[in-house]
Amino acid sequence: MGGLSMNEAFVQAPEHRPKPTVVEASGIPVIDLSPLLAGDGVDALAAEVGAASRDWGFFVVVGHGVPAETVARAAEAQRAFFALPAEGKEAVRRSEAEPLGYYASEHTKNVRDWKEVFDLVPRKPHVALADGQLVFDNKWPQDVPGFRESLEEYDAAMEDLAFKLLELIARSLNLRPDRLHGFFKDQTTFIRLNHYPPCPSPDLALGVGRHKDAGALTILYQDDTGGLDVRRRSDGEWVRVKPVPNSFIINVGDLIQVWSNDRYESAEHRVSVNSAKERFSMPYFFNPASYTMVEPLEELVSEENPARYDAYNWGEFFSTRKNSNFKKLDVENVQIAHFRKSLGA
Repeated sequence: MGGLSMNEAFVQAPEHRPKPTVVEASGIPVIDLSPLLAGDGVDALAAEVGAASRDWGFFVVVGHGVPAETVARAAEAQRAFFALPAEGKEAVRRSEAEPLGYYASEHTKNVRDWKEVFDLVPRKPHVALADGQLVFDNKWPQDVPGFRESLEEYDAAMEDLAFKLLELIARSLNLRPDRLHGFFKDQTTFIRLNHYPPCPSPDLALGVGRHKDAGALTILYQDDTGGLDVRRRSDGEWVRVKPVPNSFIINVGDLIQVWSNDRYESAEHRVSVNSAKERFSMPYFFNPASYTMVEPLEELVSEENPARYDAYNWGEFFSTRKNSNFKKLDVENVQIAHFRKSLGA
């Protein structure tokens, strides 16, 4: 599956290898968004989203209004693509200069992930990122009928949901509802299709190594196989997020953490694999314009609560992370901790 064969590149350091059994998480917030669609209960929903963002850094949404048929068509297109023979996937392979399309050599924290992926962007970024050498053109597979149409339909539904969630987060921080919208005028959002084949050594490898999402929000669809683990803040243990039918998992990303000046914290998570069953997931990474300077929002900074981060350019940060995910580097990939101010006494 995916041409993956177990070797030392996939082996996690002993302290990061998954335990034989991972307990199922309890108490994860499940938020029903249907009142929002009906036009009432917005303040109560914002409070729920705020509490989940503060306490967990992620939550599950149901009653979200995304048609089940839209999700089913995208999931069907995803499975059809990864079922292609190797030459069909190779025809749309990404490169370092062209970071969209298919690849099976993603690295997280410099260890190779047990997965194959396909990346696409809903719209071409407004300006070149970082050194201007990256080319963001989608590589659409020709051998999967309806692939492009299904994913474009899915993207439209995800963008609508993302802006609804962004408004709830703004409200939860006592900001005007559209306070964060302007950052996404020329967004660098992308969609990833993940395929995790059965792994012969699930005790040594991970589908995705431990990490936090760099962007604003991640909206994740996952199938019923399970494998998403989140580090529980109370004790640092890894717990498994049980798939909930007709739901999406929402990850609060690093940008929300910085914008909120640490009121909210992004969640550390990973993906475990198994030896018996393949797994599919589709994260929608909701990211701002490449020219965005990221720093704590002025409304959330005061003399008593000074800014905890120096400003950084999202495009440069995003490009550096993309490159470090593409190949193994000699240094740790960039993290928001690198921009944290020292606020000593």
